[in-house]
Amino acid sequence: MALKCDALDLIGNTPTVDVSQLSPNPDVRLVAKLESANPTGSVKDRIAKAMVLDAEADGSLGPGKRILEPSSGNTGIALAMIARLRGYPITVVMPSNTSPERRAMLEVFGAEIVESPGAEGSNGAVRLAREMALERPDWVFLYQYANEANPRIHYETTGPEILRDVGDVTHFVAGLGTSGTLMGVGTYLKEADPDIEVYAVEPPAGEMVDGLRNLDDGFIPPVYDKWGGADLLSGKRIVRPRESVEFTRRLADAGIFAGLSSGAALAGAVRVAERIEGGTIVFIVCDGGWKYLSSQAWTGDLDEVAEGASQIIYF
Repeated sequence: MALKCDALDLIGNTPTVDVSQLSPNPDVRLVAKLESANPTGSVKDRIAKAMVLDAEADGSLGPGKRILEPSSGNTGIALAMIARLRGYPITVVMPSNTSPERRAMLEVFGAEIVESPGAEGSNGAVRLAREMALERPDWVFLYQYANEANPRIHYETTGPEILRDVGDVTHFVAGLGTSGTLMGVGTYLKEADPDIEVYAVEPPAGEMVDGLRNLDDGFIPPVYDKWGGADLLSGKRIVRPRESVEFTRRLADAGIFAGLSSGAALAGAVRVAERIEGGTIVFIVCDGGWKYLSSQAWTGDLDEVAEGASQIIYF
């Protein structure tokens, strides 16, 4: 492997692994794209790098500028790492009930944390960050939910990597959060082969699965609309918190230590596999499991872990 110039060069080109032992259908292959292999352990490293480099290129981000971003964890951590590397101060707005691992990681990279009401979830963090951006126009509000660099980096990198490494993809499954991964990868794959089906994983309306959102809860990410999400998706698969925990444990059976949203993605992929005759389903392992250790996701009572995950944001 070639010597890298810095940690930014470690982002992307993540591995894929066959986990067909978890498939309910012997004629359906399951392949996991391990975004947990990125430097800060999540898929959000890709968009953080893309957003910062874009802002530097257009002149909005430069020496002395402060970055502002709402995040329940992974994007904030990725941005904090890059901000420290590039010399920018950063403020991350996050719900008060975010897990201790995420707070600790933000502190490692020197981020300032501003709390939003925990009961309002990630939507509350978005609202507060937007208010702060209006009050502080000299700060750089990257805003992952509307930033074109979010879906574009997945179109330019994640999608091509999947097709290069897997080849015969018939279905793609990912969680619906900012929708950037779904929109970027899905668009790329369907341009390569219009028969590829793209499925979103979301929780039921009113319920929380870490890192995922239901569009019926009142906030539709602008990138979802701009990239034609309603037309791009072949369908959605609803996954509840308990299933997310259960399938996170199944990933561990395949040797993959991943977070709860990755378990939800596997659950969605399994649902798709149950309804098709054959094919290859690629799903996204969004992040690593170390940020979820306090949830006791692998060792605690399943119902108790699920109840705890509905109150504390681990993504």
